[in-house]
Amino acid sequence: MVNENQQRWDEKYRRGEHLTEQPDSAFLSVANLLPRSGRALDLAGGAGRHAIWLAQRGLHVTLVDISEVALELARQRATLLGVQLATVRRDVEKDSLIHGEWNLIVVVHFLWMPLLREVTRFLAPDGLFVFVQPTRKNLERHDKPSARFLLEDGALPSLVPGVNVQHYEERWFEDGRHQAVLVGKHLAHASG
Repeated sequence: MVNENQQRWDEKYRRGEHLTEQPDSAFLSVANLLPRSGRALDLAGGAGRHAIWLAQRGLHVTLVDISEVALELARQRATLLGVQLATVRRDVEKDSLIHGEWNLIVVVHFLWMPLLREVTRFLAPDGLFVFVQPTRKNLERHDKPSARFLLEDGALPSLVPGVNVQHYEERWFEDGRHQAVLVGKHLAHASG
């Protein structure tokens, strides 16, 4: 059954909104830290700009988004570029994450606090979590996203338990947004 949130996002993609093919500049700033093999999960990844980029690097990528229209656009572009891409339509705010041990989980421009607290349960030992989100400082130059979708400046590392922060920065990136970018490695739990 199609819910209201899915309909809203489907319509945005039909109108051509959010269709950039280039990965976010903050995401690209940590490219050298990302694996080139293994299983990757791109959550709320829209039309697949990050998922396809990761697949081109050699990862087996699953793209998850609420919009079937976005996922179809991602499948078409992946086919055109000759890369494999699995897609799953799921409302990340309501449905559970896809179980498995992921070597990389990526979330770009999707702020859902319960996800930040739970994401490490789905990472493989030594798996990486990459999170990119504008901060409140972004309002100095832009009125969108609104404050409710922005991180408090400096807050991100404390919002993701269970990771060893490999990289963290906040700054104005090349695309004009003030963003926080975090790369965290899953803290493997000691057994015994």
